[in-house]
Amino acid sequence: MPASPASRPPQRPQRPRRRPPRPPVRRKRPRWAMRAVTTLSVVVLAAAGIGHAVVSSLDADIARVDPFKDMKNRPQAGHGMNVLLVGTDGRDRISEAKRREYRLGGAPCHCTDTVMIVHISEDRERASVVSLPRDSYAMTPAHVDVTSGERHQGHPVKLNSAYAEGGPQLTVRTVEAMTRVKIDHYLEVDFISFMKTVDVLGGVKLCTAEPLKDSYTGLDLPAGTHSMNGGEALQYVRSRHVDGASDLGRMQRQQHFLAALVKRATSSGILLNPMKFRDVTRAVLGSVRADKGFGTDELLDLGRAMRNFSPSSSEFTTVPIGRMGYVVKGVGSTLKWDPVKSSRLFDALREDKPLAAHRAKGEVLKVDVAPQQIRVQVENGTGTAGLGKRVDSALAAAGFRTSRMPVNAAERSVKRTVVAYDPRWDRSAKSLSAALPGSELRAVKGLGPTLKVIAGADFERVRKVRATDPAQGQGESGVVRGDEVGCK
Repeated sequence: MPASPASRPPQRPQRPRRRPPRPPVRRKRPRWAMRAVTTLSVVVLAAAGIGHAVVSSLDADIARVDPFKDMKNRPQAGHGMNVLLVGTDGRDRISEAKRREYRLGGAPCHCTDTVMIVHISEDRERASVVSLPRDSYAMTPAHVDVTSGERHQGHPVKLNSAYAEGGPQLTVRTVEAMTRVKIDHYLEVDFISFMKTVDVLGGVKLCTAEPLKDSYTGLDLPAGTHSMNGGEALQYVRSRHVDGASDLGRMQRQQHFLAALVKRATSSGILLNPMKFRDVTRAVLGSVRADKGFGTDELLDLGRAMRNFSPSSSEFTTVPIGRMGYVVKGVGSTLKWDPVKSSRLFDALREDKPLAAHRAKGEVLKVDVAPQQIRVQVENGTGTAGLGKRVDSALAAAGFRTSRMPVNAAERSVKRTVVAYDPRWDRSAKSLSAALPGSELRAVKGLGPTLKVIAGADFERVRKVRATDPAQGQGESGVVRGDEVGCK
């Protein structure tokens, strides 16, 4: 018979097992800069929460820089985390065959090809991405030239030239001076990691409403949906000559790519497969340069907090431009930021608010399709009497061609307003969704040219929108969520 509890000998309390010390990490030699449009995937892929055993090895693959050394008079820290993502082309590390295939000829510029601020909200439920045009007019602080060793006073440059003169540190100092946003971490990416990441993910689906052709990069896409490998996606994000928007149009396509990358990584189960996760992170981090404070613990912290991250959790915009073609002696043609609108945008980052918070109340949002061209049928998806009529009237007042005959939806417990649309009218759907803050886009094949709005309990107002002036390009088309720019 088993011994009674009283007759059993007392047992010593078990001591917690001590984790064996981690072996010393062998650092790889620093490699040259990486392309910034890939780096958001580092944060997203870290969100898997796979565990320390898989992620801890990433430290060995990250080359370290110190962009914050001896920095003084920095902006006051806000809420959330701000990551500065930069990159040069790095084409000197790509094989000659690949350079010919994807039109990567010419010498590398050793300057930042792309600059973005990624803000991760304090509650880890939102990622806000702000693109800073590389031709932005900037004034550098006083610094020492990393190439010549010569001491320079502050002088005007294009933003992408700050890296060539003073490396990561001058880039961070210049961005902080322009935005008054304190940068917490710094990351770089390059072409090689970009292509490898896309290929390891099995390709990324991108769509375009209009044909895109650029003889410089070799991009040649008809209108429609396309599954792209790494090299093809690289052509897409590099193209600057497909329309009159030049670098502003290219940044918008980079944002579309990031949204597609987020959707691919979060919806395919890749992040829940430890072996696939390992392969993807190796592809991304094989040549990363990052500040010393961004390591395994930070990635795991983000991962645990962002397991439910999705395309709708991300938002994208470009800093508002006040003057195109601002000519500066010795510098050339630059883009000068709108001081009022850009100030509101960066205030939103510091205060950890959604990017849409920087818009003035009543400000008209620019969209691709004019409201007058969009036909709408409104349905009341709640039990609130009269909500359908209220939404119909508000949309009509904003210029949309409503039926003026709202009806009740089959489902009467809708929480989030839905914009249902035929995929052939996706641009109209995005324009309508922009007028309904927080609405969900839902593709319905065969619905036809009339879009359907199913009003939910979250409805508050209709935002004023108007068609973008073609002469101004797409640089100020406003803030969009990841689920609004991705393929449906």
